Amino acid sequence: MAGPVTIRPATVADVQLLHGAIKSMAVGMGAADRVKSTPADLSRHGFGAHPEFEALIAEADGAFAGMCLYLPSFSTWRGKPGIYVQDIFVEPQFRGRKIGELLLQATARRAREKGAAYLRLSVDVDNHGAQGFYTHLGIVWSQSERIHGIDGDAFAALAEQDIGQER
Repeated sequence: MAGPVTIRPATVADVQLLHGAIKSMAVGMGAADRVKSTPADLSRHGFGAHPEFEALIAEADGAFAGMCLYLPSFSTWRGKPGIYVQDIFVEPQFRGRKIGELLLQATARRAREKGAAYLRLSVDVDNHGAQGFYTHLGIVWSQSERIHGIDGDAFAALAEQDIGQER
């Protein structure tokens, strides 16, 4: 019989666990080469004076079982704050024990306590298992939106572009 699962806030001491989970998730998606972050990045940006994100850690049977990393969001249309789940991961040996569900539930609860009214996340197009999992929890795909992104040199060029309007 499996022991209880505990969920706790991540601390700076957990950055290696968080980063390891992010790398494992990327490997599972065939995208290991896309992870450019380091544990130092997570430490600096998540646990400094102005944290850019929060994370919850799931532990089961005395071991790291998973994590959920999320950040604040705001909807101008709703007029309310929310959260964006950036990453959620459950170690393979702990899957099937509702740890992902417990992590999302705890994340939503913590966010609601801070005034959040909604949760958003993105799912890889080919990750049908995750899509079904989220749908089962009532987290539905928004057919009216598409995520667009820019990074790297293109982001730098956009930021540095002089279009003569900003003074």
